[in-house]
Amino acid sequence: MLTRRVIVCLDVDGGHVRKGTRFQNLRTHGTPADMAAAYELDGADEIVFLDISATPGGRGTRLDDVRRTAAAISIPLTVGGGIRAVHDIAATLRAGADKVAVNTAAVEQPLLISQAAARFGSQCVVVSIDARRTAGSWVVVTHGGRRDSTLDAVAWAERAAALGAGELLVTSIDRDGTQLGYDTELTRAIAERVAVPIVASGGAGEPFHLAHALTHGADAVLVAGILHRGTETVGSLKSYLAAAGFPIRDPVQEQQHA
Repeated sequence: MLTRRVIVCLDVDGGHVRKGTRFQNLRTHGTPADMAAAYELDGADEIVFLDISATPGGRGTRLDDVRRTAAAISIPLTVGGGIRAVHDIAATLRAGADKVAVNTAAVEQPLLISQAAARFGSQCVVVSIDARRTAGSWVVVTHGGRRDSTLDAVAWAERAAALGAGELLVTSIDRDGTQLGYDTELTRAIAERVAVPIVASGGAGEPFHLAHALTHGADAVLVAGILHRGTETVGSLKSYLAAAGFPIRDPVQEQQHA
């Protein structure tokens, strides 16, 4: 059984981490570099840095924030937001990202996925899928949750994987920030159609929600609000998962055996 990952998401806007509900009513927290460093110390396996105002604002990713965040941590860093072309991906990787997440640009230019995979390797390419329930299925939403596309989320996930995505970051907009749990039906529906790893996102409110997502096809779970508000810590979440029988990375044990 592969090690399950607990990934912390930092939604960044104007140099600060902000978090709301269903992509609205954002509250300000700290700087991404400081928060990423603190979460690494607490045992986070990876950090996802999303420049949430880049695409809606028609600009590129703020790479200075990426550089500062990358310099503050040693765990993998995925960066998304405002990435529209292969040269944007190259610049983001040079700024310190290990992986780059694309959403709107991938929907508008699907071949960007295969171009990026060919140049940088599939392991660097994450396709981020924001999905909203509609009439018994899910529709892909772009531009930071502002525009519904005509794409079925499950079919799009299958196509993105076929084009070369090495990982899918699947966010339920309906559950985002609600603390009601991940949309495990969405996770399972996609997991049954693709072979690449799936990161479940949107809705974590308690440790059980992470375990539930992992038993419904997720390879990793993304958390944000419950950590930013201090409801849980990365350590408490990983302790719960370990006690529930999931293989997780324990940085303390790794340091002791190093």
